[in-house]
Amino acid sequence: MLIIKLIFWVVAICLVSLGAWCGRFVPFSQQWPLFEALRTTAAIIFAVIGAWLAIIYPDRLKMSYKNFAAAHRKDVDASGELFTPVVHSTLILCVILVLGVTAPILKQIGVPGPIECWRGASYGLLVLLTLWQLWTVFLTLDPADRVKSFMARESRHRSNVNALRGGR
Repeated sequence: MLIIKLIFWVVAICLVSLGAWCGRFVPFSQQWPLFEALRTTAAIIFAVIGAWLAIIYPDRLKMSYKNFAAAHRKDVDASGELFTPVVHSTLILCVILVLGVTAPILKQIGVPGPIECWRGASYGLLVLLTLWQLWTVFLTLDPADRVKSFMARESRHRSNVNALRGGR
């Protein structure tokens, strides 16, 4: 697992560096729609996980996480993992919102140094935030899979009990 994490970090650093290098010649006006798409994705993840927490079967979610923790001999309630994608998406949204406010101001007052360096830094940030958001999307798949597995086990258990009782 350590090798996979190391490979992931090396690839991520290479992609961010490549994005910063190649992004030097991409005007911010062409970068901003990509930031907006990233902001929209972060907002969707925030909303989806929020719906999981607030609306859709909160008792079932708690029960599935407690059963998961018991099956893995953990004494902690794993439902806190649902908050991780929300926190990550919130941080990504904050960075993009601050950038959206400061970029026009910096454009008006001018920035020190060559504009290509700033464009590269902006594009590198875009790549970094995109990788971070991609990871957050993957984090949302685990809770859904866990609840689906719990519901499938519960359904099989009901079927077995009904079969033993001679029911349907």
